[in-house]
Amino acid sequence: MSHIHASNHPLIAHKISILRNKNIKPKQVRELMHEIGQLLAYEATADLPLKAAEPQQSPLSTYSVVKLAPRIGLVPILRSGLSFVNAVQELLPSARVLHLGIFREKISLQPIEYYNKLPSEPNIDQVIVLEPMIATGGTATAAVSILKDWGIKSTIKFITAVASRQGLDNLHQKHPDVEVFVGVIDEILDSNGYIVPGLGDAGDRLHDTPSA
Repeated sequence: MSHIHASNHPLIAHKISILRNKNIKPKQVRELMHEIGQLLAYEATADLPLKAAEPQQSPLSTYSVVKLAPRIGLVPILRSGLSFVNAVQELLPSARVLHLGIFREKISLQPIEYYNKLPSEPNIDQVIVLEPMIATGGTATAAVSILKDWGIKSTIKFITAVASRQGLDNLHQKHPDVEVFVGVIDEILDSNGYIVPGLGDAGDRLHDTPSA
């Protein structure tokens, strides 16, 4: 799938290997998520178009100025997606942040939307969805459908630390135009919808909350 970009960056592989360890503390989980999110965002923004701006003066001469052309929106999927927000904003400080709350019902594994902070009309040109894990792909697929129904018809990208092969296949089947920048792809998805070896429950590990 040409729209799935699995990172081959050694720093990402190294940091995800540490992140998988169940014994690290929530503070280190948050720090690693921040670092991984920023590295993935760097890869996901490599093709952003530029436009010319008013020339400026350096200490020695006038120089040509370019700036990012599209208005970019960051859409973290609550709650674990918040772990990527500050990391990506450090690279894209003018990006708008628009929140979506979607959880996976434990029995059916179907996505349930519970929070939507999108304005009435789109005020952005491109979207980067922040979702540290794509397991079944149900939440990711639902998020894209919500964004398209809202009016985003152009570029939608995901950055995710760990994804299952099945989840990526499911997302691609429903939304083949969406690009995913993923740190590592795990092949196994268990009967409870958890990625194996995966990271466990990313939200619980980030916030030191016990699994319900």
